[in-house]
Amino acid sequence: MRSDRHRLALAAVVAIGWITLLTVGFLAGVWGISYGLLALAGVADASVHASLVTAVALCWLGIREWRQVSAVERLADARVVTPDDHPALYRLTTRVAAQLDVPTPTIALADGPAPHALVVGVRPGSVHLVLSTRVIDALGGDDGPASDELEAVIAHELAHVANRDAMVMSVASVPVLLASRPKSWALSVASEDDSFTAILLTAPVGLLSGAVWVLGRATTARLSRARERVADRVAVEVTGSPSALADALAALDDEIEAVPDRDLRTVAALSSLSILPLEPTEPIALGPDGDRKPPYWRFERALNRLFRTRPSTADRIEALSTLAARS
Repeated sequence: MRSDRHRLALAAVVAIGWITLLTVGFLAGVWGISYGLLALAGVADASVHASLVTAVALCWLGIREWRQVSAVERLADARVVTPDDHPALYRLTTRVAAQLDVPTPTIALADGPAPHALVVGVRPGSVHLVLSTRVIDALGGDDGPASDELEAVIAHELAHVANRDAMVMSVASVPVLLASRPKSWALSVASEDDSFTAILLTAPVGLLSGAVWVLGRATTARLSRARERVADRVAVEVTGSPSALADALAALDDEIEAVPDRDLRTVAALSSLSILPLEPTEPIALGPDGDRKPPYWRFERALNRLFRTRPSTADRIEALSTLAARS
């Protein structure tokens, strides 16, 4: 187990180092492109203006992270509940939080069709645990004795808090977030104006942003998969039962399989945060009987594998079964 931990820790260090290089490189590229275009246009103090453009990009990122909690709760259509509303759920969460030495999070419940469980918030003291009522129903309601499976899911989510994963992943997503806005802007300008000047203006920004976005997203996804495995192991240490988390993952995977694709798409934006992915893994089939795959399905499947933020449920259950066999 110790060698597995070292391997996961090394993967995280390598990923964070690569992301740091991407972020610095992207910001340097933004500054360099801005300076070159401003100097070419004859703008005075081009270096100062280029620095302002870079600073604006960083400020936008900070504002986005500050609004993260409320944005996620809106996406999940979640409502904050109090200990008086759900005393058993709060008792369970408080006990797990104490074992992990983190503050008891605020709990928000969502009534959507898809089962999801996630934590959001950079600082441990401001974390919200967002659970769908379908998760609670599938793993044992909160109006009676808490099930081992529900405890394991909460332990997994609070392990992210103890490991500062929200902060780590927020930092890791910097290059993707920074690159996404210039990439969209460049594509929009290019589609509206195909003149030589527009191409000269947008091509360098679009190419830089596109490359950083792809590399950053792939690296962030790899880091996220490693953090999920770590959270699984911490949850097992807290609960003492690998089988409880394995059973919970299997039950939730069955619940997700039963949700129509159209309903999954309504919560797909939460997929990278939830304990299990909330989006279809296979491309939409074509034909009247749904028996033909689109011509680009291999490419789409490759992208799904590159950008997926969670290990496959089967792999996670197998790893937990191995832990159970060792104990």
